[in-house]
Amino acid sequence: MLKPLRVLLSARKCSSFVGRMRYVNRLKEDDEACAAALQTGRMFLFHRLAPLLQHTERGTFRPATLICSGTEPHNKRTTDVQSILENLGADRSLLKESVLIGCSEQNQAQFCLDVGELDQAAVEEVCEGNFIDLRKAFFLLTGAEAPLVAKGQALLRWHQTSGFCSATGQPTHRNQAGSQRVCSSSGIVYYPKMSPVAIVLVSDGKRCLLGRQSSFPRGMYSALAGFCDMGETLEETLCREVAEEVGLEVQSVSYSSSQHWPFPHSSFMLACHASVSPAHTQLNVDHTELEDARWFSLEEIISALQVKTPPRRGDPPVVWLPPKHAVANRLITEWTQQQQQQQRSEAGD
Repeated sequence: MLKPLRVLLSARKCSSFVGRMRYVNRLKEDDEACAAALQTGRMFLFHRLAPLLQHTERGTFRPATLICSGTEPHNKRTTDVQSILENLGADRSLLKESVLIGCSEQNQAQFCLDVGELDQAAVEEVCEGNFIDLRKAFFLLTGAEAPLVAKGQALLRWHQTSGFCSATGQPTHRNQAGSQRVCSSSGIVYYPKMSPVAIVLVSDGKRCLLGRQSSFPRGMYSALAGFCDMGETLEETLCREVAEEVGLEVQSVSYSSSQHWPFPHSSFMLACHASVSPAHTQLNVDHTELEDARWFSLEEIISALQVKTPPRRGDPPVVWLPPKHAVANRLITEWTQQQQQQQRSEAGD
């Protein structure tokens, strides 16, 4: 009896996912349907691209998700976005600048809106939250919330920088969902784009290689990364970046996963593991690219993974790693698990 039930539950989950994807696609293609969904949807607010976060009872942070318009009952304060905009003196049409970013499992549309023209402190007081720079917010958020906030910020930034056609210089106009912009003169359609970036964790079999840029927070190390050049394959980019930055020649490459990353301006991270010969591990760091790069033992990586929050000013120096939802952290965790498995196997022999 259990097996058919599992199949049924799996089918329901698949059907729910397909339904949500088709619903979101319809909102992208139908301006009227999207405008209707905006009236009953949920909103993520940003102020000059910084997301609005709220403290939870557990002492953690979450994105503030507000009612788009006053169609639901709410307590003591008016927390629907339309009323907030009106009470703070914003143009009523500002809500139409919202951008669709997805929908919940209950098929409730999710939008984001930048209210940078309003007083930041006033919005924070009404919404009982704080606008926090996205780089810092990434260390405060957990689970699926961080990618959703990143997507919202990336789309808002794209709209702010894509107001004119690159071919004609004429203004572009967006659809209701914000999934495209069209040149008012030529009709050229523009879609949000991501820049492909290869990110690689290099290993010599016993150690992994991490580097840091001067712009990184103090003590943070990460996997090596670089933008793909025109005409390059992923493998070619990885080999070139490792050669340029640390002077090593890659022997083999294996793909791990991918991730949208909002920095510096919406990147598509293609994550891989790479190996180099244990006999050729001497680093020749290009200090115009990296401030530092060095090999880390398994014990050092395990210790760094246990650092949950960035050290505060005045704390003793410590090595720490990108947040859990960053693909660099995933690469490092995969390497750590592989090394631990190898140690167990060798001990068993």
